[in-house]
Amino acid sequence: MRILLSFLMFMSVFALKAQDNVVQSTLQGTLAYNQGQVVSLAEAFSEDQYDWRPSEGVRSVGESLLHIAGGNYYLASKMGFAPPADVDMMNIEKIEGKENIIATLKKSNEFVLKNIMLIESDKFGEEIDFGFAKMSALSGLLTILEHNGEHKGGLIAYARSNGVVPPWSK
Repeated sequence: MRILLSFLMFMSVFALKAQDNVVQSTLQGTLAYNQGQVVSLAEAFSEDQYDWRPSEGVRSVGESLLHIAGGNYYLASKMGFAPPADVDMMNIEKIEGKENIIATLKKSNEFVLKNIMLIESDKFGEEIDFGFAKMSALSGLLTILEHNGEHKGGLIAYARSNGVVPPWSK
């Protein structure tokens, strides 16, 4: 009986903790899904297509993917999560080669997904200066999600312009 009571107490504490993090875990799941689509699209482009851009002065496929990675690190850094020591934020968009670009994107995805769960719910309302706007921590998390989605849409247009079908729509 004591074991059963101990187990039930543990499960109720676990359930309450999970409930406390419902916003973080929901954002994390939605972002992970979005990021998975971006990575699968990145993998669908050929190496040669990484240099394609719709017009002069517009990011190429590879530059767009690196911009997403840089955005992940930048936004998370404003929320108090310093990028890993081996990430050079000033030169991230200069990385070349499909394999290196995908690895950079994946690493930034893992970084931001891990850190979403570290933001405490009672800190959501705290104002953060992101450089381009002052907003709450929760708005910052939503901005990470929106930024990934915005550039996923652009990459879908790039793909369609190059005869690449987004893998999830086959």
